[in-house]
Amino acid sequence: MSLLTVSNVTTGYGATVVNREVSLTLDEGEVITILGPNGAGKSTLLRTIVGLVKPRAGSVTFAGEDLTGRTPDIMAKRGVVLVPEGRRIFADMTVEENLRLGAYARRDADAVEVDVKTMETFFPILAAKRQQKGGSLSGGQQQMLAIARGLMARPRVLLLDEPSLGLSPLLVKEIRAIILDIGRTFGASVLLVEQNAGLALSVATRGYLMQNGRIATSGPIEELKNMSLMRELYLGGVAEQVSP
Repeated sequence: MSLLTVSNVTTGYGATVVNREVSLTLDEGEVITILGPNGAGKSTLLRTIVGLVKPRAGSVTFAGEDLTGRTPDIMAKRGVVLVPEGRRIFADMTVEENLRLGAYARRDADAVEVDVKTMETFFPILAAKRQQKGGSLSGGQQQMLAIARGLMARPRVLLLDEPSLGLSPLLVKEIRAIILDIGRTFGASVLLVEQNAGLALSVATRGYLMQNGRIATSGPIEELKNMSLMRELYLGGVAEQVSP
């Protein structure tokens, strides 16, 4: 049984339908990616999974439990956490305070202290800047803080929305290494939405290609790379390849 199952989800805003009968699965320990052009509905799908947007039809099942339409705090307590596009850290709070906010729903204070230290070990720059305001960090450092804050909830599924957005190629490589290590270090499965196809295809084992709010095609990464639709959408092939 899949850890996370999205079945025939339709959702939108007001009179506008964004996602149309979208289905996908994510297994334990897996990294999968959703690719597609701007406006395809990728971010809305992630927001729907975590309860920020209510689906009009379909279901979201996690670990065998139907969690369709549950609020984000309930989803986080169950183990499904979103790191949103644009990082959205708390600029006026310190790095340490941002990290602790990621554990707001937890009641295991001693374990939270351990996890703060773990994040500072996994992301050494956060330890060095522990007492600095989040807004003083560079874009790449803010992205690391956003991912670390998400991991503080001890998720079983981490949803990453455009983590490489606005970052230099060198920082993209760092984000790639972090994504690959999330499963090994924190035991979380990853659902990645990315415009950088090179990054996405280098970390995921399976992928879904969205177009006009629907899943246009899906499959193992090696198959996706050779699909004509993928090449058409990404201008004759996968640009911006990220080297291992």
